[in-house]
Amino acid sequence: MKACFMGLGYIGLPTATIAAHNGIEVLGVDVNPTVVDTINKGKIHIVEPGLEKMVKSVVESGKLRAALAPEESDAYFIVVPTPFKGDHEPDITFVESATRAIIPLLKKGDLYVIESTSPVHTTDKMAELIYSERPELIGNLHIAYCPERVLPGNVIYELVNNDRVIGGVDDASTKAAIDFYRTFVIGELHATNARTAEMCKLTENSSRDVQIAFANELSLICDKADINVWELIELANKHPRVNILQPGCGVGGHCIAVDPWFIVSEYPAESNIIEQARKINNYKAFWCAEKVHNAMLEFQLKNGREAKVALMGLAFKPDIDDLRESPAKYIAQKVMQRANNAEMMVVEPNVKEHNVFKLTNYKEAFKSADIVAFLVAHKEFKGLVNGEDKVILDFCGVNK
Repeated sequence: MKACFMGLGYIGLPTATIAAHNGIEVLGVDVNPTVVDTINKGKIHIVEPGLEKMVKSVVESGKLRAALAPEESDAYFIVVPTPFKGDHEPDITFVESATRAIIPLLKKGDLYVIESTSPVHTTDKMAELIYSERPELIGNLHIAYCPERVLPGNVIYELVNNDRVIGGVDDASTKAAIDFYRTFVIGELHATNARTAEMCKLTENSSRDVQIAFANELSLICDKADINVWELIELANKHPRVNILQPGCGVGGHCIAVDPWFIVSEYPAESNIIEQARKINNYKAFWCAEKVHNAMLEFQLKNGREAKVALMGLAFKPDIDDLRESPAKYIAQKVMQRANNAEMMVVEPNVKEHNVFKLTNYKEAFKSADIVAFLVAHKEFKGLVNGEDKVILDFCGVNK
């Protein structure tokens, strides 16, 4: 079997690599020539433990090859971004473009699977698109939806071991998709229909968002009540049926910060809790930026000079290089916009350079800063010792 993966990002590349590692001939397609060249050299353009060694192996064996355009294959996987546009409306433009690119190549018996997180009915819409241009294939293709559910930093393990939800437009499509994923997934494969699989992915991430919003709302309340929120949550979680998550400076990433809006956009009257959770988590980042700004004003009034400020972390979660929808990045931008002449040091140990921020070594920034704002709980930061001469704003529990 030959499989074509449309999109070689944080999910597409690891999935394509694991499929190739399990004996499938894989063509990976990306619109970025640099990404294609990097992969064909056996290297990677993202940070993911264990991935580069595996990519090097499958490229050298000839099982994985990258290109700018798709080729005729037996199975096609759409693994491209699905951002939102306008007033948080889902944008499936990339899914549609990737689908259009492979329509001329499709043949009877092929498998077509969307992995990109998508609004409900997207798979049905893409089936209609395919059949409108290739009506002779009606009833002769296997079309399904199978969302990823992995944790950045542990993708290789979770792609193999996590359960997957697989929903086809018909029973034959579901079975064909399950047969493919069985080649490399050890976890259980749960059969359903495409609409349920689409909603399942959105539900999983919306559930996480709501739980995080509760923790973040608690942190806002505790700040006013002069209560240590970390201690409070630890004590509350001693209850056998309570499991409160940890607050942070917001919610980011390609899933949890985006996917709930897909439900809200389609079902606004019914999704009140989901929408409010999104607003709380977005507000938390604004609140953190205000806390940093106020600390800078207080320092100036007390000391007669501008503070040196270290903004610690830009990624959307600890120990990765992914900055997509990152609340830390938003906070850094907001603080720097209002900084006047203050010396600002931006730290992100998982990124070598950034096209907007000048990055500073985390040890140097911590040592020279008057105000240290921990935005992401990277492992490097946990070894830093609080100094009595510094104002420490710990938004993510580095020193809890």
